[in-house]
Amino acid sequence: MRAFCGFMIEYIKGILTDLNPTQAVIEAAGVGYALAITLPTYSALIGNEDKEVKLFVTEIIREDTHEIYGFTVRAERQLFELLMTVSGVGAATARMILSAFTAEELRMLIATGNSKGMAKVKGLGPKTAQRIIVDLKDKALKLDLGGDPTELPMAFDDPADSGVKVEAVSALTMLGFNATASGKAVDKILKADPTLKVEAVIRQALTML
Repeated sequence: MRAFCGFMIEYIKGILTDLNPTQAVIEAAGVGYALAITLPTYSALIGNEDKEVKLFVTEIIREDTHEIYGFTVRAERQLFELLMTVSGVGAATARMILSAFTAEELRMLIATGNSKGMAKVKGLGPKTAQRIIVDLKDKALKLDLGGDPTELPMAFDDPADSGVKVEAVSALTMLGFNATASGKAVDKILKADPTLKVEAVIRQALTML
């Protein structure tokens, strides 16, 4: 049985000490908080290592674990929490959906009833995609996805990284995918376009695995 608590902590503001496509570590008041993140949040945080950042937080508390998810803007957090209100959608699936699509792309899929497009996310399935559309259409359309520019950390271009494959496969396995299958998918993606950044590789892989 899942116990969910959305706003025990509203946000965490501190120094970004570590970052990878699925996790950010922020040190605030001498405590290092490990926050699970989506690809859009990762992209926004790139280049801000050792700088002060602010992430809005959702806590998920179960008997056996305490997870913290972080988002650069409130609207993405709201979408994450809305997704988890849908039967069959847990935190891991909600994060995967928000990593496969930007918040605006997801809202467009919901608004247009495009369950086929949404179901491209591995493990989601057409029935769950349709349930998301039915349950969230009105709520999603009311969200302001413009965000507050003052709340966004500066975004920088992702520097060329010869370890794109390693980082992408690592992120995919952390999301629950088989390492061998992830490696094959990433190889195929990078063979087609070796210039892709790690977040783009992961996003494509989420629709292939």
